[in-house]
Amino acid sequence: FESWFANTPGLKVVVPSNPYDAKGLLKSAIRDDDPVIFMESEQMYGDKGEVPEGEYTIPLGVAEIKREGTDVTIVSFGKIIKEAYKAAEDLEKEGISCEIIDLRTVRPLDKATILKSVKKTNRLVVLEEAWPFGNVSTEITYIVQSEAFDYLDAPVVKINTADTPAPYSPVLLEEWLPNSDEVVKAVKKVMYK
Repeated sequence: FESWFANTPGLKVVVPSNPYDAKGLLKSAIRDDDPVIFMESEQMYGDKGEVPEGEYTIPLGVAEIKREGTDVTIVSFGKIIKEAYKAAEDLEKEGISCEIIDLRTVRPLDKATILKSVKKTNRLVVLEEAWPFGNVSTEITYIVQSEAFDYLDAPVVKINTADTPAPYSPVLLEEWLPNSDEVVKAVKKVMYK
């Protein structure tokens, strides 16, 4: 639903992927003068990670490169980014170096970080837990092809959920959600392997 909210002018949309970012982004969201919607997945409530007790904030609208790489850029956010990490580990064994960008905030979107990375790797895969039509990954694809087309060595590939209603059955949900195997295939596609 991040895409729906991101289409609302003036509304900031935050989607953390880990406990550390969740705390820092939530503090920034509370202090922001503009309306902010903080999207959290209940499936992440059991996630564990280092969270300092001290005070810190993470600025809204600033993505973070979570993994440095040279061959392909993978952009993602929220809980689905875990699939990008798994894929990057598998691809590293094959000699493919993936740079992973965690958007953390989808509106405002940190175009500069995405474009800088794509200009370095010359390839982009966007991973999003959303239906394939009219979403954040579509906007990122448009931005990169408009502003960094000459740097691309392959068409941008986006990975989304199946274009069906979201299932409740765990077996069907597993098939519906993007997974690390799909990310590996997409990376190999943009690498022409």
